Amino acid sequence: MPRRKPVNQKPHLLILGGTGDAAAVARAVVAAYGVRIQVTSSLAGRTRAPASLPGSIHIGGFGGPEGLHAWILAQGVDVVIDATHPFAAQISKHAIQAAHAVPVLRLDRPPWTPQSGDDWHSVTDIAAAAALLPSVGRRVFLTVGASELAAFSELENVYFLIRLIDTPETVSAFVDYDIVSARGPFTKVGDLQLMKAHRIDVVVSKNSGGDATVAKLHAARVLGIPVVMIDRPPCDLGCPGRAGVNQAETVQQALFWIKQIVGF
Repeated sequence: MPRRKPVNQKPHLLILGGTGDAAAVARAVVAAYGVRIQVTSSLAGRTRAPASLPGSIHIGGFGGPEGLHAWILAQGVDVVIDATHPFAAQISKHAIQAAHAVPVLRLDRPPWTPQSGDDWHSVTDIAAAAALLPSVGRRVFLTVGASELAAFSELENVYFLIRLIDTPETVSAFVDYDIVSARGPFTKVGDLQLMKAHRIDVVVSKNSGGDATVAKLHAARVLGIPVVMIDRPPCDLGCPGRAGVNQAETVQQALFWIKQIVGF
């Protein structure tokens, strides 16, 4: 049930974000309800120049579930949308642990699934991807995020084309590599050109789902090259489908849920 506030106080929505989906929710809520609702987007602070967002911004962590719970109480948060990355399992768990009486929705876009013509090699985690890689290809399009690079850095006789949102100051231990700094959404034509220019023969990706970065999979299919696909991590709390966990797959579904919760 929605928490009741005095009539002169706006409902307060906290969006745990850092993803395109989270930004889309913030914009959709403000477009639909304007000044009738207070929106705060929380960003981890990993990206140096995050996209512009409506409402207030919170940068950095909360100090675990206890810190998040205290922040929710102190700021008068009425509803939480967890729209963090599908691989950010810890913050999703913390959201469920911290919210208690505050309704929480997990916005979780569906994972990608292999299509006709795909050559996927599914693995359980980053370490497994790095171990498998030399037997699959030697010119790698690596799209796993800055925090996961270390597992691949000491592979020998492998070239890496590393795509990141921000250019890192250093890429330790990599010998043969190039970095492309770019923010999605990407296009199939663009990724085809990029992969051809660098003679890529294998793609390494997390199974993030969504449209923003799927172009690399279309390009790999056209080129007939394999994809090492890292499965989403298992979760024990806060997972879509678990009892008591509200879930949505689209921004519009999340917007409809917010409308019901806050009573607009």
